Amino acid sequence: MTTDSSSTNRAPAEGISTFKGQERALRADRLGTGGLLLSVLAATAPLMVVAGVMPTTFAVMGIVGQPLLFVVLGAVLVLFSLGYAEMSRHVHNAGAFYAYISRGLGGTAGAGAALVALVAYNSLQVGIYGIFGFEVSGLFATYADLEVAWWIPALVAALAVGALGWLKIDVNAKVLGVLLVIEVLLVVVFDIAAVADPGKEGLSLHAFNPDTLTGAGVGTALCFCIAAFLGFEQAPVYAEETSKPHVLVPRVMFLAVTGVAVFFAISSWALTVATGPAAIVPTSQEQSAGLLFFLTEDRLGATFTDMLHVLFVTGMFAAMLSFHNVVARYAFAMGREGLLPAAFGRTTGSSGAPGTGSLLQTGIAVVLVLTFALTDDKPAGDPTAPVLHLFTWGGNIGALGVIVLMAIASLSVVVFFVRRGAASAQAWRLVTSAVAGIALVVIAGYTVKDFDVLVGTGPDSALRWILPGVIGLALVIGLVQGAVLRARAPEKHARIGLGNEAFQLEKAAERTP
Repeated sequence: MTTDSSSTNRAPAEGISTFKGQERALRADRLGTGGLLLSVLAATAPLMVVAGVMPTTFAVMGIVGQPLLFVVLGAVLVLFSLGYAEMSRHVHNAGAFYAYISRGLGGTAGAGAALVALVAYNSLQVGIYGIFGFEVSGLFATYADLEVAWWIPALVAALAVGALGWLKIDVNAKVLGVLLVIEVLLVVVFDIAAVADPGKEGLSLHAFNPDTLTGAGVGTALCFCIAAFLGFEQAPVYAEETSKPHVLVPRVMFLAVTGVAVFFAISSWALTVATGPAAIVPTSQEQSAGLLFFLTEDRLGATFTDMLHVLFVTGMFAAMLSFHNVVARYAFAMGREGLLPAAFGRTTGSSGAPGTGSLLQTGIAVVLVLTFALTDDKPAGDPTAPVLHLFTWGGNIGALGVIVLMAIASLSVVVFFVRRGAASAQAWRLVTSAVAGIALVVIAGYTVKDFDVLVGTGPDSALRWILPGVIGLALVIGLVQGAVLRARAPEKHARIGLGNEAFQLEKAAERTP
């Protein structure tokens, strides 16, 4: 590899190699514990979960024990995090999932995981535009008496998110942090109000009774609830942008997963307290995504409920921005290692942000929003089609992809430490990874089996197989790409998962006489 004349007279910063004036590593020291924690927690969109996911799970699955499900899933994901976080001490790469899988299972498996991650996080991010556009359109109709098509605010949001993607990550963290803190505070106010003014059954703990988890809907309810946790696993994606990744990444992961589990368990319990455990399912079926707003208006008044609607929108924006940042960094990592064109493996401007990856994600979002706006089959008088389709399809495709990645990563953790001869030293982490991996495989199986329920299609609809098949297809294409690289470009194949380490090796080789 050669350097151009502009870079021959000044050495790049330590740990960073350059190409034509552009950096091939993300800027370090941009994030501390607080910034990293806020960046990953923003993806959980707490208000969207409490107002959208929880009522839907109660209504569709008829499972009263949703609070207990959050506790169970929290335990599973803590087990997963023990091995995943230990991997983060050994591998610092913006392509977190696929980098870990590459180190454990080889470059071909890593290539498959990379494409699954790119598709999954894009699906999650783009899916939110449907419900975002619908909610903003509703706000215009309510407060400005103005009819605005859902796709107009969705497109405006896509462009705004894309613009922020070009800015420094610490700016994004501040934006995400302010929105997140306000969201959480409003939900906590509701939780307190529900406890202070419970339904006719009083402060019942019935929702934590294991007997509430019996029935055929439990497996599918797990699929709904695990989607609420997505975001905690993103911490390693930012490892290159922290000063002490081996310390900060594990710390943030455990803070995130335990905080999310406790917060959502309490908030879903508060919903059952507000209505009464016996009434939570029929009330959710009646109110749907309006359940939280129905309950707050009765207890906290119209002004608070109006604030909640506005923060519902800003919370979704924060989640979109968080997922956008992750997609951009996966694209950067893949471009740097030859899994995408090399242009994606460059940072741009003085911010050190993965600008080309940001443009890719913005382009995908704009194209898909316009596609749904032009072709979505909207029954007469039904303006919710973009919510039912773009949001539910994208959200569940993405959730399935991340579940699959976590399951494979669990196996990779075991193989990685066994191959390094560290099985004895890491024995308890290997056990927890194996247990978590088995649980995640079971959840993935339920997700595929009940995909028609998750996306609201009939059991005979081809979409029940086509939509989850998107993740299967991404995995197959990625594996084929990895196999082709191994046969035709073994030097590129060997670089998969190494991240910036590969370029440090190149630099060292250049200096060797």
